[in-house]
Amino acid sequence: MLLSLLVASVALQDAPKPALEGFTADPAIRRFGDRYYLYPTSDKPNWQTTDFSVWSSKDLKSWKKEGIVLDVTKDLSWANIEAWAPDCIERNGKYYFYFCAHGEVGVAVGDRPTGPFKDALGKPLVAKGQAKTYPIDPYPFIDSDGQAYLFLGNGTPIAYRLKPDMVTLDGPPIYIPIKDFREGVCVFKRKGLYYFMWSEDDARSDDYHVSYGTSGSPLGPVEIPAEHVVLQKHGLVKGTGHHSVVNVPGTDRWIVAYHRHAVPNGSGFQRETCLAEMRFGKDGSIIPIDPLGPSRIRG
Repeated sequence: MLLSLLVASVALQDAPKPALEGFTADPAIRRFGDRYYLYPTSDKPNWQTTDFSVWSSKDLKSWKKEGIVLDVTKDLSWANIEAWAPDCIERNGKYYFYFCAHGEVGVAVGDRPTGPFKDALGKPLVAKGQAKTYPIDPYPFIDSDGQAYLFLGNGTPIAYRLKPDMVTLDGPPIYIPIKDFREGVCVFKRKGLYYFMWSEDDARSDDYHVSYGTSGSPLGPVEIPAEHVVLQKHGLVKGTGHHSVVNVPGTDRWIVAYHRHAVPNGSGFQRETCLAEMRFGKDGSIIPIDPLGPSRIRG
C-alpha cells in the first residue's frame, strides 16, 4: 500500500502543471499586442456551463484571470446554458468572440481582448439544422489574403466564408471530409501550407486525442499522413484534446493549448488547460507531443 502511494506521488510530480488553476477545457490561445490570451470553457458539472472568462500572460508562464467576458444567462436572448468552446480574433481594432451556447454558435463583439463582449446579432450565427453537422466549436481564421473563415462542427467539419464585418456568413457551408473527425477543428498557415488539426474519439474518453493533416487550400481537401496522431494519452495524463495553436511572433515557434483530464482524479467533466511547444520536422510534419514530458515553454 505504501509503495503504491509512493509511486502515485512520484507520477503526479512528473506530470507538467496545468497553465490555469481550476477546471477549464477547450482552450483557445491567441496573441494580441504584447500579450497572449487563453479563452477556455469554464468547466462545471456535466458541461452545464454558463459563462466565459479570459486569462492573459506576457510570458506564457504566469497567467492572470481577467474576469468574465460573457455570461449567457444575462447577455443572450436566445440561449442560457452550455457555454462551450469560445475563441476570439481581431479585425480593424474590434475583437470578435465566437462561442457555443445550447448547441448553436454565436458571435459577440468588444473593444478589447478582455471584453466585455456584446452579442452582435441577437440570434445564433450558425443555428441547429442550418448545416449537416452539430454546430459547435467555432474556430475563426483570417488568411493572408484577408479572407476570413469560420470553421466548426461535430461529426463533420464545415467552413463558412465570413464577410469583412466578421458577423455575416458569406455563402453556404463548405464541407471538408476528414476521416475520424469528432470536433475541435483548428486551422493555421505555416510556410504556405495549411494545417488542419482536430480531436478524435469522445471528450469523456481517456483516448481523446489530436490528429492533423495538410492542404494547399484553406478549404481542403485535407491530406492525412500515416503518422497523424500528434497528441494522445501517456501514463496518468489522459483525455488530451480540443486544442488551439498560436505562433510566437517573428519566430517559427508554435504553442499548443489543450485540455486533459485533471490530474489526479479528473474525467471528461473535470479538465484542465495545459500548454506545450509544438515542433516540426524538416519535411513540415508535426512532431508528436508528449503530454507527460517536461514543460518546454520558454516564454
